[in-house]
Amino acid sequence: MQIGWCTLNCRFNQEEGVGDTPDSYAYDGNRVRKWNVTTTNYGKSWAAGDIVSCLIDLDEGTITFCLNGQSLGTAFSNIKMGPGIAYFPAISLSFKESVAFNFGSRPLRYPVEGYMPLQNPPTADLSKANMLLGYVKNVLSTSIDTQEGKLVQKDSSSWQLHGEPTVLITLAHIFNYFAPLMCKVYLVEDVLMSFLLGILEGGGSVEEHPLIQQLLDLFWLLMEDYEVNECLKQLMMSLLRAYRFSPIIPDLGFQIHYLRLTTAILRHEKSRKYLLSNVLFDVLRSVVFFYIKTPLRVKEAGLEELIPTTWWPTRFDKEGRDEREQREESADERLRRRAYERGCQRLKKRIEVVEELQVQILRLMLNNKDKGTGEASRYIFLNKFRKFLQENASNRGNPTVLCPPEYMVCFLHRLITAIRGYWDEGKRKTLGSVNSEEAYVPPQLFYNGKVDYFDLQRLGGLLSHLKKTLKDDLASKANIIIDPSEIQAATMDDLDEDEEGGAAQRPFGAAAMGGALARPSWLSSPTLGRANRFLSTAAVSLMTPRRPLAPPEKVKVRTLAVEQRTEEDIEGSHGNDGLLLGRPLEEPDQPITEKSLLEILDGIVMMYNLSVHQQLGKMVVVSDDVHEYAVALKDTEEKIARCPTKRPDILEELQKSQKVFAEKLNHLSRRLAWINATIYSKEKMLDVYWLLRVCIRTIEHADNTGSLFAFAPEFYLNVAMNSYSALKNYFSPSNNMDELPGYEETLTQLAAILANHFADPRIVGTDIKDSLMQALASYVCYPQSLRAVERIPEEQRVAMMRNLLAPYEQRPWAQTNWILVRLWRGCGFGYRYTRLPHLLKTKPEDANLPSLQKPCPSLLLQRHMAELLSQDKDMAASFLNSVLNQLNWAFSEFIGMIQEIQQAAERPERNFVDTRQLKVCATCFDLSVSLLRVLEMTVTLVPEIFLDWTRPSAELLLRRLAQLLNQVLNRVTAERNLFDRVVNLRLPGLESVDHYPILVAVTGILVRILVDSDRQGVSRAAAVLLSDPCFQLHSIQHLLGESEPLPPGLAPTPRRSKTLLLTRLH
Repeated sequence: MQIGWCTLNCRFNQEEGVGDTPDSYAYDGNRVRKWNVTTTNYGKSWAAGDIVSCLIDLDEGTITFCLNGQSLGTAFSNIKMGPGIAYFPAISLSFKESVAFNFGSRPLRYPVEGYMPLQNPPTADLSKANMLLGYVKNVLSTSIDTQEGKLVQKDSSSWQLHGEPTVLITLAHIFNYFAPLMCKVYLVEDVLMSFLLGILEGGGSVEEHPLIQQLLDLFWLLMEDYEVNECLKQLMMSLLRAYRFSPIIPDLGFQIHYLRLTTAILRHEKSRKYLLSNVLFDVLRSVVFFYIKTPLRVKEAGLEELIPTTWWPTRFDKEGRDEREQREESADERLRRRAYERGCQRLKKRIEVVEELQVQILRLMLNNKDKGTGEASRYIFLNKFRKFLQENASNRGNPTVLCPPEYMVCFLHRLITAIRGYWDEGKRKTLGSVNSEEAYVPPQLFYNGKVDYFDLQRLGGLLSHLKKTLKDDLASKANIIIDPSEIQAATMDDLDEDEEGGAAQRPFGAAAMGGALARPSWLSSPTLGRANRFLSTAAVSLMTPRRPLAPPEKVKVRTLAVEQRTEEDIEGSHGNDGLLLGRPLEEPDQPITEKSLLEILDGIVMMYNLSVHQQLGKMVVVSDDVHEYAVALKDTEEKIARCPTKRPDILEELQKSQKVFAEKLNHLSRRLAWINATIYSKEKMLDVYWLLRVCIRTIEHADNTGSLFAFAPEFYLNVAMNSYSALKNYFSPSNNMDELPGYEETLTQLAAILANHFADPRIVGTDIKDSLMQALASYVCYPQSLRAVERIPEEQRVAMMRNLLAPYEQRPWAQTNWILVRLWRGCGFGYRYTRLPHLLKTKPEDANLPSLQKPCPSLLLQRHMAELLSQDKDMAASFLNSVLNQLNWAFSEFIGMIQEIQQAAERPERNFVDTRQLKVCATCFDLSVSLLRVLEMTVTLVPEIFLDWTRPSAELLLRRLAQLLNQVLNRVTAERNLFDRVVNLRLPGLESVDHYPILVAVTGILVRILVDSDRQGVSRAAAVLLSDPCFQLHSIQHLLGESEPLPPGLAPTPRRSKTLLLTRLH
């Protein structure tokens, strides 16, 4: 982004922007440079939420920039001036960048003496508004003493609207002139907002300042509705801008000040409902009020004073413990750490003040008792919140429409705190109801049409498809009958993209005060319209058979679009379950006092899936930077200690580097303190953990409904997997997962979900099935989560292993094979390494990858595998045949690719091998090794599959195995052959291709069938191996380290070959 000034002569395009032409001048705070054809260093780095002032002095011919009111110095002097030269504001933006301009239509946040805005301030109106406001203040601070018959002064903070008629008549005259002025943004921000902020400056809680409530009553009484509406809209927009663009100071005073006024305004019922209905989600992005921005410039935010002593934590592994051996801290380190922690605690307490105000605002929006002036606030919020989710779910490719993910993270945490508070309040009022610790979303919300899931994918596919295929199950299990003609109508409607839907619907967003807004564009969207047309046209009959004294009564209902719902549709009434219509027999009938909280909870889960998880992963980069700089600093200090005294030049450079690293670490450690307090604190971790448990319970309850599980949205499974990943990978360095309440049980529950559903036929989506498989593969890589898999019920473990042993054809098999390999790693021949021996000297790009974890085999799951393969001969044969087929394919592809690579490398002309080809080649090699390891695992656990020839497929499997082993040995063991030459090239991307991993895998199989078997098995295996046409003795000699051929006198006869081979293998 480059911002500045240009003349009309400038011509810009995709390549050249402001500052790239002779008559344009720009400042770029991202690159910290100024631009006028050439570029030089200038100014400071800017961040989102900063205010840049662009000053041009046409008397002196200079251009200056200010950042948040602080001058950055003169950027350009002697700019071109004279006849025909006129300068205009200009900006160049990159993709996803945005900026808001103020040319003077609003008061400048940082006015500079001697400079004027492009738009002159409304001086006359400003003077008039201040004068009239002065009159209002005088009236508020004056009362009539009826006994004395005179005016007396009083404290305006105690003023009440219901007073003397004379006072009201006087105010009505004033407002006759004052009200029209309060529709102008400049006057609202400069006059009214300043006045209201002044009322709260005295301190104390917002409740201690009732004057703002009285003033809002006065506004609604003495102003026209359209005037109050415009005034409140401009006031909230001004507050949001003020909050968003205020700089961070140590006590967060600016943010607290604006949030207090926002709270005071929203405490007024009529104003709150109007703002919820028409402003907070429609005109402005109210989610900004729940965001606490992270300061980029630590010094300006006052973090140096708040956290004077810095410290950086040691690196933790994925299980939450230090990677290195525990060692005692030195006294100096302990003092630094404790001082740093005290500073972090001070910062956290100040941030918590802001968070508490934000939660108060949300609790006001979620008030469901304010029914005096129409629909309660919560139900207005609920419909707006659903539309907000729809916009963010349906515009994933349009970043200008999406809510920024950093806002979503803060909004999610505040919303969790608010609804848990309301949930537990309801629990205290209703005995037997579910408390927030046991919260979940009942499965009927997924199929009764009461909650709109837009066009989001269900586990079983599209909603219209599920309604048709599972209509009988809906009738028998949930007492929901779908009219076949309505299903057909919905199907035809899906095909008709141009048909207008919902012509008879009420206008969207009808204000609680009366009036209506125009039909929003999203209702006309073909994609979104289909889901809404289905929901609004499908006629659903619901039966309530749980009345023992009467026959089932059919109730004809019509599913409404989001904006048409009323409180009764959500909360229910006598004979109407509201959101819980269609409860299946498997679902317990537990009272939930406020069903609207279920929909908010469902929205929170959806919100986490949309962008929160992605943002949590992004912010970890600061912690990673701290670690990298700490390693660099330690390395530099060690070099300084080893530096010879004869090289002062080297010592000087090292000391400069040390200073740079130390300064960067001081800066980053303070930033990390802020991020840990706002994003990765213990409280935020508990929020994500609570969300994980909500998803687990929801999935378990939905699973109990049998075929109706297909109606559950995919994002519940995604959030269950991703929230666990976030707890493990993003929060663990600063908080220990083991301290979470019920953590072991939760791990086991999640393990059961992964084990039960990775091959669930009710789940049809390819992406979600792949995600489940990858999550299970990652789960078995870590000891703690692997033990959780071993704790699930035995029948579930056996079923999981049975699914893993299904034939590899017709399904993605690489991840399945990977899981089996991880269960075996640590037990195989030469298979106890974490990283390949030849790669130990190189540093891995990411040591935290699941594939780089220490081996942790599962003997229990290996036993289940052995029992299954031993008992089910047909399954064993089909499984091993598929493994052998895939091994044949993977190794053949690998050999073909290295031939192409070798030919390319030997060409005399300069050439480059495609990196994608190298990656695929390495992948085929890794697949070959892992398939060999699965064969080793199988032949070790169940050798009779190959060696017991009473089994019908044993001899054929053994011959196929011998053939493949000989092929691999012949290709890999010969010196200076194709494989050897490619390995010696050491091409980047082929680091994992080496002799060791594939040869030890082959050796493990040979040892098991030729050494560790009984006499009859050894005899059969040796005979098959030697009789294979591909068998070459020199391959075995190379495997045993014998480079020279055997002496002629020892040349074995065919009979002695078996004995010699066995001896050498020993």
